[in-house]
Amino acid sequence: MYLKTFLFGLPSIILIMLFVLGPIIMTFYYSFTNMALTGAAAADTQFVGFDNFVRMFQDPSFKTSVLNTIIFLIASAVIGQQIVGFLVAYLMKQKARPFRRVIGILVLAGWITPEIVVAFVWFAYLSDQGTLNIMLGFLGIKPVAWLLNFPLISVIFVNIWHGAAFSMLMYQAALDDIPQEVEEASRIDGANAWQRLWRITLPIIKGSAVTNMVLVTLQTLGVFTLIYALTGGGPGEKTTTLPIFMYDQAFVNYQLGYGTAISLVLLLIGITLSLIYIRFLKTE
Repeated sequence: MYLKTFLFGLPSIILIMLFVLGPIIMTFYYSFTNMALTGAAAADTQFVGFDNFVRMFQDPSFKTSVLNTIIFLIASAVIGQQIVGFLVAYLMKQKARPFRRVIGILVLAGWITPEIVVAFVWFAYLSDQGTLNIMLGFLGIKPVAWLLNFPLISVIFVNIWHGAAFSMLMYQAALDDIPQEVEEASRIDGANAWQRLWRITLPIIKGSAVTNMVLVTLQTLGVFTLIYALTGGGPGEKTTTLPIFMYDQAFVNYQLGYGTAISLVLLLIGITLSLIYIRFLKTE
């Protein structure tokens, strides 16, 4: 019986080994080499031990990219998408189905739009001669170079706009699963709207909230196209997150070994955050 089960699962195991574990193992190995696209290292790749990691943690640009990644992650994923997604789902809970359908389509439109398209749309909106500055001009407000003066805030806002729909779907499903009897009983007991939200709704959907937090965090850690198309990581290094820094080192500076080491750190950060979230869910 166990042999049959193993044979049925063997194709899945092989696919996981090839397309999941294989790249992870290769990434782990290449991060300890001086692999490059040009020069002597391209012809003769050598094992360099922890040199890439020593260089990384001594690199001021790496420290800047880590700080930008933390700010971008907390502001746009942990706070922004969670709050916006929950608020939209909560406010639509008791609304009529046609209203929910229209709002849902409008919110989902931003999520299903490819990142590169979203980036160009918002670039046209936030640029010096963009739509936002034109509207501000009608109000007598001088134009603002949003992507130059407030680059990190701009990409955070765009990412919230683009990704909040996923959180909305997660919370909408969780809110719809709350038994109406529980809410009716809390009303009868005299609980106001805030008490019902804080003591009834949030504890019940806690599991969905943590699951959503894990998925949104991992997705936000890997955001590349949106930032790169909007700002290119600039001006300077103000919007250079770890994926942007990794790309620059690997494919602009041609240092594949160093870029792979950065990607390994990014992978470890994602795994660590996921374990923290899961641990929090179990302890709570």
